[in-house]
Amino acid sequence: MNKTQTQAVKDFFSKNNTFVIVQADNPDGDSLTSALAIGRIIESLDKTAYQFCSVKIADYLSYIDDQSTVSSQFPPDFDASIIVDASAKVLFENLEKSRKFGLLAGKPCLVIDHHSNECDLEFATIVYQKTAVSASQLVAEISKIIGAKLDLTTKELITIGILSDSLGLVSEATDSAAVRLIADYIDDGVSLAKLDNLRRETYRKSPEIIKYKAKLLDRIEYWADGQVSTVVIPWNEIQTYSNEYNPSMLVIEEMRQAIGVNLAVAFKIYPDRITAKLRSNYGIRVCDKIAEKFGGGGHPYASGFKIKGRNTDVKELTDKVIVEYLRLIKDD
Repeated sequence: MNKTQTQAVKDFFSKNNTFVIVQADNPDGDSLTSALAIGRIIESLDKTAYQFCSVKIADYLSYIDDQSTVSSQFPPDFDASIIVDASAKVLFENLEKSRKFGLLAGKPCLVIDHHSNECDLEFATIVYQKTAVSASQLVAEISKIIGAKLDLTTKELITIGILSDSLGLVSEATDSAAVRLIADYIDDGVSLAKLDNLRRETYRKSPEIIKYKAKLLDRIEYWADGQVSTVVIPWNEIQTYSNEYNPSMLVIEEMRQAIGVNLAVAFKIYPDRITAKLRSNYGIRVCDKIAEKFGGGGHPYASGFKIKGRNTDVKELTDKVIVEYLRLIKDD
């Protein structure tokens, strides 16, 4: 970021007093913590921050401080907006349907994102987008630019975001800057043991969810000589179990840990669309490319996409994903 852009970020925070912080339609640990962290930074400047997300924050993230402040109701008035952990319009379908994009377009907007896709949000006035393991890491950088002092809770939020997207600092995208930042925060009082214990408590599952997980594991299918594993989750199961736990997240890690598997894909069947969550093993950097083929995006080892429409055949979609995977593997 050059001096002009740095000054633009400083001006964005100094010249506006009321902000709405927006997450994409499918929030995860990093998007939630980066939103909450930037909100606390704004409040430390004696300004007002509203938290908005069009969907309910998942129960498995309930251990994160301040998550209850996120609302699905758009604030009546604000000076500027901040979009975190996303820069692709396709990730804001609900916001677009509600015509709230128009409210963002007329005011200053800062986008904070660590994904590699080009930002296509035409109304964004400042795009803070660079390579990093998480959006939370970029929030920490912005706090330094504007001279904000972080309290312990804000440092804990940033730490959770980095740990979430780096899979505990072991992902290929983890860099020394992220490790140094967490080390500094540990010196300042952040306890990794405390944060991990809180996370584990919310990951505890009811007997019903354990039984359902067993059914999902039994439904896993293997393709391409065992290199690709898939599971299909129908709408009635999404309705029944999603409030307690995201069905795809129950099994996708086990799916990719099977011997011989390189890519795991969980399909969820909604009345008007199919979504896919992709995870790959180390060295198989294909998830983002496969997702982009179908209009989605993400990271080399974790990504997702959705196909709109009521008549999409999941078997045909599976075949197409496998073909794209095999093409990418062959090219590599």
